[in-house]
Amino acid sequence: MTARTTTPAASEFSAATYDRLLDDVLASFEHAPDPRARQVLQALVRHAHAFLREVRPSLSEWAYAVDFLTRTGQQCSDTRQEFVLLSDVLGLSMLTESINDSDIEAVTDSTVLGPFHMTKSPPRALGDSIDMMGTGTPCLITGTVTSAAGRPLAHASVDVWQCDENGLYDVQAPDRIPAGHGRGLFRTDADGRFAFRTIVPSHYPIPTDGPVGELLKTADRHPYRPAHIHFIAAAPGHRDLTTHIFIQGSPYLDSDAVFAVKDSLVTELVESQDPELATRYGLIVPFHHGTIDLVLAPAIPEVSRHAEESDRAG
Repeated sequence: MTARTTTPAASEFSAATYDRLLDDVLASFEHAPDPRARQVLQALVRHAHAFLREVRPSLSEWAYAVDFLTRTGQQCSDTRQEFVLLSDVLGLSMLTESINDSDIEAVTDSTVLGPFHMTKSPPRALGDSIDMMGTGTPCLITGTVTSAAGRPLAHASVDVWQCDENGLYDVQAPDRIPAGHGRGLFRTDADGRFAFRTIVPSHYPIPTDGPVGELLKTADRHPYRPAHIHFIAAAPGHRDLTTHIFIQGSPYLDSDAVFAVKDSLVTELVESQDPELATRYGLIVPFHHGTIDLVLAPAIPEVSRHAEESDRAG
């Protein structure tokens, strides 16, 4: 996409004509039976028209934009989600997470899902390894899942996934990395505890061979994410929590390409020489050990949810 060097000549459209076009488009959605759909569509139209009136794209620029979005969709597959990646690098995923984050102080901060939660994690027993290759630095992750009031949540699900020591997810290199490597679905014990063995993940670049990479190159932005492990924790009566632990000392903690780092989620992986812990989990000292406590917010009752949606609809 080349930079515009001149402003296009003013069209015969006056401001009043632009406003009339906007009013006509807004009116076309006025009878949408779902008030939330009506609110969303009309807001989208208002902001999109304001954007175009500000940047005044040429016809070739508009064609490029349409082509960019078309290619973004075409890049998506069962194992790659380019639109999620686009949302991530524009900060839209993080903004949506922040809007929907719990306002309960005790609850663990959420962060982005990311584009690699594309396949189901294999169920694993507590203490199992999600490392199917044995080529990285051994690591033990232990933690708990509790309610905001501090009650252990027994049998909560904990879905985890991460890249390998070279910064690749299984779906990125299926010819070299076994499906399910770096992934696991666990259930907490009666005290809300979980544990699994893995390897220390690496920082890595997000995929740059598609439209999102093109965008980053245009903006002279780097594609890197700091090292992290993904979690989704879920329990009946509670809101699902999507979060990470970011590895302390990793490069790019201060410039994550998808803007997902929160200070509360930065976790140290400590080198451990603990023989009892090593024996319990089938490890050899030394190994790295990290902990995370996942605190879930209570579910929003349906009555409150409907009231919240009505308030948004105005």
